[in-house]
Amino acid sequence: MNIDDRKYAPIGVFDSGVGGLTVAREIMRQLPKEDIVYFGDTARVPYGSKSKDNIIRYSRQIVRFLQTKDVKAIVIACNTASALALDIVRNETDIPVLGVVVPGAKSALQATRTKKIGVIGTEATIRSEMYTKVMKEMEPDVEVTGKACPLFVPLVEEGFAKHHVTEEIIEYYLKSMKESDIDTLILGCTHYPLLRSGIRAYMGEEVNIVNPAYETAMNLKQLLEEKQIAKDVSEGAHAEYDFYVSDAAEKFRQFAGTIWPCEIDTTKQISIEEY
Repeated sequence: MNIDDRKYAPIGVFDSGVGGLTVAREIMRQLPKEDIVYFGDTARVPYGSKSKDNIIRYSRQIVRFLQTKDVKAIVIACNTASALALDIVRNETDIPVLGVVVPGAKSALQATRTKKIGVIGTEATIRSEMYTKVMKEMEPDVEVTGKACPLFVPLVEEGFAKHHVTEEIIEYYLKSMKESDIDTLILGCTHYPLLRSGIRAYMGEEVNIVNPAYETAMNLKQLLEEKQIAKDVSEGAHAEYDFYVSDAAEKFRQFAGTIWPCEIDTTKQISIEEY
């Protein structure tokens, strides 16, 4: 595929479930002409409690599936997969692959005044200490406090984002963060921005809340421009968005409609284990 043809190829985005739509939505805002193929691994959500070997296997399968859609770039819109599988799948394909950890780390370092940063994420993401490693490479004297919040993903996936039970879980997980002296908190899972209002209300206005989605979208924009494969902004055609899942397509479509800014007509279910 030559450069001119690649300009019209879609961007692949994947996550363990609906959470990655927060990243895809930001890509849609910042790159409104680009087509997107989104895959949510709803059969195997959540990723955060899985082993590293399984996360790598899942990511390889999804990358192979997205390659069948002739994507020109892939965004791993999942912090767990970004932390554990990004370098491996990036080395196995000639398609550019981006994660969300580095953009989130950069954004947090720009936001902090005291260099005391909190990170909340899945068990696997926090255990990997990937955010800590990345930020210390950029700013050696930064202090990073991590906290796993494993119930946040299932609460979001089940539509409990605004439920009073979720307020109690937020308090349960974030009490130690609130009592610490952090001034910036990274939402280190793409599901967590869907709990942002509750997290903001509990943590207070003085704590910066960092959602890596915007920075990830801007990184993608820069990459496409550098490789000269960005779609021409003067193109008149509307962007197309295709959605695939590994299970429960109708449930995904209905809930995704509360996140995605326009109606999702169809969501196709595929057998991801075949890839």
